[in-house]
Parts: sequence; structure tokens; C-alpha cells
Amino acid sequence: MDVELRGEGLPRSELTGAEIEAMWVLFQEHYDQAERAIFQRDLDGKDWVILVRDAEEQIQGFSTLALYQTTTAGRPHSVVYSGDTIIRPEFWGTPELPRTWIKTVLKASDGMVQPLYWLLISAGYKTYRFLPICFKQFYPCCTCPTPPEVQAILDQLAIQRFGSDYSAETGVTRFRVGATPLRAGIAEVTAERLKDPHVAFFVERNPGYAQGDELVCLALVHPSNFTAAGRRLAR
Repeated sequence: MDVELRGEGLPRSELTGAEIEAMWVLFQEHYDQAERAIFQRDLDGKDWVILVRDAEEQIQGFSTLALYQTTTAGRPHSVVYSGDTIIRPEFWGTPELPRTWIKTVLKASDGMVQPLYWLLISAGYKTYRFLPICFKQFYPCCTCPTPPEVQAILDQLAIQRFGSDYSAETGVTRFRVGATPLRAGIAEVTAERLKDPHVAFFVERNPGYAQGDELVCLALVHPSNFTAAGRRLAR
């Protein structure tokens, strides 16, 4: 796809009112039951924002990030948690959002406690597909079971952030308040898509995705865990 997009990562505090309004418009386009208070709550809880603009400087996609340090099983580590992540359908398949995400996370986490884990929730298969594109190992995954020590970290991080909305039995977060399912026609799962083993696995593990259920995922953010595509994006 031959389009000109430019991504930038900036601290949440540097967003302008006009940029926030453009993000809100994108949010409404993509999610049912969109409420401004839910959108604003997610944004206010983040430290960094990624904006993707076209040649006319119009915002065509965004992602929000929270970076923090915590402890699980008595060991300190850092976490990057992704909130709302959206790009307009006409720009699907372009690399600018994942490229800017990787560069922003590596920059923002410089000096933080290592290891650094990406805590991701996925209500759509397109978000989940970022994982096999960029990371060699991520969980849960169709190619291998989640190691018990990784599952323990994932569960504890999810409970810390989502409380009783998270089910350790299913690995899924079902928000009692504020669930935002994707609109019909956005990232629908077709028979052709189900031929992709990662998409089929996502649907199996998160059967309520159409109602806004979120599969909780974890990946180590480190160059040693980047795929060849991930390394290219990081460069």
C-alpha cells in the first residue's frame, strides 16, 4: 500500500485539544457504545500517545501507552500497557503504527527496570496479530502452551489492572462497565481469516470478542525477542 504516513510518540501531557478531538472521532468510528467519559478515562490513565498522520497532517490512527514498574512473584520489572489502538481501515497493512510503537516504547522505557513486558488486551484479531508479526515469543499462542512462570506474571498483572473483571480461568477480561465492542464491519472474522492459525486461536480463546471481551496477552519487549520484522521496525 503506497501511502505517506508519519507516526510520532509524545507524552500524554503534550496533546492539544484538537488532537484529542481527532482521536475521539476515530474512537467513535470504530467502537459501539462509545462514551466520551470512557475514552477520556483511558486516555487520562496513560503516559504516552502515538499519533499517525497522513500527508495532510490529519490523524488517521493512534495508540495510548502506560509505562510503570511493579513486582510479581517478588521480582521487580517494568510494564507497558496498551490502551485504545486504532487505525482507519484504508490504512490497514501499513507499518507506521507498529514502527512508531516499538520506537516509542524503547525510548520511553530507557532507564526503567528490566525485564520489560508488554501487557496487551485484544478485542479484535488485528490487534492480536501485532504479536506474531513483532515477537518471537508471546502468550497465549497457538504454537506452544504458556509456561507456568509466565502465566503467573500475566495473571498477576491482569488482576492488578482489571481486578475481578479478569478471569484467570479463561484469560479474558470482561468489563462490567465500559466494554466497547468493535462496530460491525470492523475487523470481522471471515472463513478466509480463520485459515490463519493465529486468528483461529484468538477466536477460540476469546469467543466473546464481538461483545467486547478482551484476551489478555504478554510479550517480553527486548531486541532478543523481536522477529526479523520487529527488528526492521525498531530500526
